Amino acid sequence: MEKCVIQGQNNHSWHSDALKKGQWKNIELEKDVSIKGEEEAEEEADHLFIQLEDEVMYSTGEEAKVKVFGKVYNIPRKQATYGDAGLTYTYSGVTRSACTWTPTLEYIRDAVTKTTGYTFNFVLINRYKDGQDHIGEHRDDEKELDPLCPIASVSLGAARDFIFRHRDTRGKQNCRHIEPVKMELAHGSLLLMNQPTNTYWYHSLPVRKKVLLPRINLTFRRIVQDNKK
Repeated sequence: MEKCVIQGQNNHSWHSDALKKGQWKNIELEKDVSIKGEEEAEEEADHLFIQLEDEVMYSTGEEAKVKVFGKVYNIPRKQATYGDAGLTYTYSGVTRSACTWTPTLEYIRDAVTKTTGYTFNFVLINRYKDGQDHIGEHRDDEKELDPLCPIASVSLGAARDFIFRHRDTRGKQNCRHIEPVKMELAHGSLLLMNQPTNTYWYHSLPVRKKVLLPRINLTFRRIVQDNKK
């Protein structure tokens, strides 16, 4: 199994070491942020993708919409939420309940826990049918998220660009010159977003019209229900 780590430092330059089996690759971001990634064997990643295509039930109807600045929009991708019994997660103006873990989701969750040392009780799944499906700039800073636990993002399927943009470079808060950080999330990769990544950095998966194949992204989280750990 090959490993790669993206580790934040107190500047916004970035570099990468040569990937070797068991060796970490580092990418530096401004502020104390870090993201870690690990590449799974391609054959296993292929198998997991096929299993998820068979097991995951995606939201439809009103559950396939989000509220942004008071307006309701269709989500430009498919979405599903799974996790421990009774958990809910509120984001973009809607509250999602956790469906029961499927065997494949449990397997991936346990593998991520073994790799990172963190336990997770919830996963948000986004399925992008092709490069037209996307997600805009946002931060995962909802109150239900355990601040002591990072978000672990597993990518399966088509490789897609993933972009970080510092909050001080956006809109009226545009007071500094910090270049966006772009990386490609490959099939079978694991990306770990530690705090305070989501305090300082927005992230997005932009439209890429040349991408014709689907991608499934699993973001494992630890939910603290009713602010009780």
